[in-house]
Parts: sequence; C-alpha cells; structure tokens
Amino acid sequence: MSYFKVRERNTTVRREIVAGLTTFMTMAYIIFVNPAILSSGGATGIPFEAAVVATCLGAGVMSIAMGLISNTPFALASGMGINAVITFTIILGLGLSWQQAMGIVVIEGILVLIMVITKLRIILMNAIPMGLKYAIGVGIGFFIAFIGTQEAGFVDIDPVTAVRLGDFTANYTLLAAFGLILTVILVAFKVRGAILIGIAGTTFVGMIFKIIPLPVKVVSLPTAQSFSTFFKADIAGAVWSNGMLNIAAIIMIFALFMTDFFDTMGTVIGVGEEAGLLDSKGNLPSLRRVLLVDSGAAVVGGLFGCSSITTYIESASGVSEGGRTGIMPTATGILFLLSIFFAPVIAVVGGGVQVADGVYKYPVTAPALIVVGFLMMGIISKIDFKDFEIGIPAFLTIIIMPFTYNISYGIGFGFISYTLIKLFRGKFRQLHPLMIVSSILFAVAFVAQALASRFTGN
Repeated sequence: MSYFKVRERNTTVRREIVAGLTTFMTMAYIIFVNPAILSSGGATGIPFEAAVVATCLGAGVMSIAMGLISNTPFALASGMGINAVITFTIILGLGLSWQQAMGIVVIEGILVLIMVITKLRIILMNAIPMGLKYAIGVGIGFFIAFIGTQEAGFVDIDPVTAVRLGDFTANYTLLAAFGLILTVILVAFKVRGAILIGIAGTTFVGMIFKIIPLPVKVVSLPTAQSFSTFFKADIAGAVWSNGMLNIAAIIMIFALFMTDFFDTMGTVIGVGEEAGLLDSKGNLPSLRRVLLVDSGAAVVGGLFGCSSITTYIESASGVSEGGRTGIMPTATGILFLLSIFFAPVIAVVGGGVQVADGVYKYPVTAPALIVVGFLMMGIISKIDFKDFEIGIPAFLTIIIMPFTYNISYGIGFGFISYTLIKLFRGKFRQLHPLMIVSSILFAVAFVAQALASRFTGN
C-alpha cells in the first residue's frame, strides 16, 4: 500500500474502505435521482433503465480512476444541477435531442480538459487568496447542511419566504431526527465510523417502523436496453443544426463550462482542506491529476449519456470518517459498479421516500450531510472578517452557495466582489490577472444564463 501513502497520511486500509462505503451511502441517491431527471418520465427520450446503468458505470469508472491516478479522497458521479439544465433547458427548452444535449456536455468537458492541459486551471486555483479558499470550504459546508435539512424534511418550501419549518409529524422527518441525534452522539463520542453507523442504524429503525421498505429482491440484471445511451452523443449536431450555428447551444456550453470549472474548484478546495491535504498556501500537491480526471469525467459523462460527471461534495462524508487516500474513492467506485446488479437493495438506503408526485425525502442519508456540514465549518475561524477586503467577499461566497443552490455562483460572487473592492481601493497590483479575467467571465456567465432563459422561456 506504499503507492497510496497510507501510513504517511496517518490512516489505515480499513478506515479508507469504511470511508469509501460512507461516501457511497451519501451519494447513492444519484443512482435513482439522475435517471429520473434525465428521463423525465420519457419526455426526453432517454430510457430510465439505461440512465441507471450509465450513472452507475460512469460514477464507478471515474471514481476508481480518481483514486488510482490522483490518490486523493474525491469520488465522482453525475452532477446535480447540470442534469436539470440538460433536461429542462437544453432538451425540453431549446428542443435539442438528448444526443445533441450530450454532445454539448462532451464539448464543455473538452474545453475544461484543455484548460487543465494548458495549466490555466491550476494557475487560477493557485491565484485565489487564502481567505477566499477558506470561504469556499465553509460555503460548501453550509450548502451540504442545507441540502441535508431539506432532504430530512426539517426545512420545507414556502411560496412567500422561500423556506419554512418542515412537518415534524411526518414519519420520514421523525426518522431523520432520530438519525441526526444518533449520528451527533456517535460523533461527539468520537466513535470510528460514526456516520456510517448512523446511516445503518437509521435504516434499521426505518425498516422496523415501515418507513423504509424492505427490498423486494436482491439482484437485478441489466438488459441490452440498459446500454442504449452509450456513445450516442451528437457533437456536431449540438452546435450546428438546420444549416446554421445554434447560438443558444453555444451559450449553454459556456454556462456549463463555468459551472463545471468552478464547482470542482470549490469541492477540491473545501474537501481537500477538511482532509488536511492542502499545503501552507492552500494548494493541493496532486491538483493537476485531480483536474485531469475530473475534466475527462465530464467527457465520459457525455459519451455514456449520464450527464456531466464531476467531483462530489459528498466526498466530505468519507473524509469525515478518516478517508485520506485514493483507496476511498476506489472503494466507492467499486460499490457503484456493483450497484448495477444490486439496485433493489441500494434503493432502500439511497432511493428515498416519495412524499408527493416527483418529491422525495432522504431521511437515512440526510443526517450524515448535516453532520458533515458542521465538520466543514471549523475553518471559518481562519477567515479575517475584520479585513473587509477579504471579509465581505468571503461572506458573499459563504451565503450565496446555499441560497442559490450552486457552488459556482458563490465563487462568482466572491471573485467579483473581491476584484471590485481591490480595484476601487486602488490596489489593482494586488490582483492576479486571472482573478480579474475570472470575475469578468463570471459576470458574462450570469448574463448568459439570463439570455438562455429568454431563449427557452424558462
């Protein structure tokens, strides 16, 4: 195990495998949510069964690749948010076929890959001020916790105030509350595998009270139809159709590029800090290999037909269990591959509880996300909020992520505000040129998204 530097990173193989299992449990919902979004009840033409296999295979292969190539604790799967854009904006909104939509994903992934090969992406990550790097990690922690509170049923949607207190008479909310109390107690007593034990205990109690159903069967075998989305991406047709350039599609490529580019940046910084893998300047030593795998994953996602595959913030759950090496995502990846055959069992833990038409809650894994969010909050003490030049951008970064449900938007607000403050105070020499360029690109991306909405009418 010398390759994985197990002893050097003060961990063990057993701990890494437990961390990989924990990460898989908190990510397992994607096996069913991603196909549901991509197929959209058959409206997009993507078969649900095929999307399930593509999601599992894509996440499995790329998580294993990340573990073996970069030796870092980052697992990958189809990105939430991007899959919704592909379905509702590109396919149903712009009227492109799903093959053309996946072509857009491939093109976007190639652009990001070029940025990595030319080292521009790495230079930019190294140019970010430490205060903003810490803020990105804290913002992701808030974001993860916010997702957890919604999936638990603690927070609900309100048409006037946006959010409100959830229904604590609902059985799924009570189950999630039990799971949170159990996990918090285990974490407080520093029990090894606390989050995983919390997930297992919540599942067991959920089954006893019939909130979580027992699996109908254990094994399900894929069919020929299961691979019908593979290598069907229409790259040329994505941007050129009916004898002309599709401007709306070009805008969407740019929007997806910005999201993919900076979402991964935020995840790597936030989870890398939690794992203690960043150096004194806040940089990840194996960053180039991480970004190469992540960029290639976007291309693979388009080719497989499962949307863009990206580094997952839920990797923080495994890191919180002690994951520090590539063994963790490798274990996660193997479990994703096995899920192709054991989907009925995985559905019990990660599939969620349907509470309304198209609305699901995840009381088993939601407590884990809330606790992980807390664990990622520790670095907030490293941000100097008395220095308004960094404090205000850091604050905007932290609050915008959960409020907009988007990591890259939070980074964008942080970048733009930091750049403007420095410029207006006459300290432009303290700005890295790439910070200025990135701020401009973010501003353009925000406008581009508005234009895309006008094209689609959404």
